[in-house]
Amino acid sequence: MKTQTASTTALKVLNVKGVSYSLHEYVHDPAARRYGTEAADKLGVEYGRVFKTLMILVDGQPTIALVPVSGQLDLKAAATAVGGRKAQLAGVAETERRTGFITGGVSPFGQRRQHPVIADKTIADYPTVFVSAGKRGLQVEMQPEDIVSLTQAKVGRIATLD
Repeated sequence: MKTQTASTTALKVLNVKGVSYSLHEYVHDPAARRYGTEAADKLGVEYGRVFKTLMILVDGQPTIALVPVSGQLDLKAAATAVGGRKAQLAGVAETERRTGFITGGVSPFGQRRQHPVIADKTIADYPTVFVSAGKRGLQVEMQPEDIVSLTQAKVGRIATLD
């Protein structure tokens, strides 16, 4: 349940919508490059429960993909999931410009503009999952159905699991 005041645009959105969540903070290591696995390790949760928020371009259109850190995004499957033909990862600068978040802190909530969202089907495998709360070192734990509902995400197989 939310208990702290909003400090990111993502948390502000969750508070305005009245969605239940738990906030988890950890000390981010600036040398870390795999932000999602760092979050899982520091929070002591399995990799499949932590979802990274990636920006991809599907036929040139920005789209958000939610993928467990236990897997890799399948670009072809992601494109197909939204009726596209080709997908590629957006660059760091483009992702940060379009979302308003820094890499490693991109949240599916509170972005500068709403983009279509696709979530890997494994999001439904757990009673709660973790996504970025809008900055490195800050995660929200939520029910998957709330994430899907708030983002109006399409759900399908878009990841290959490690």
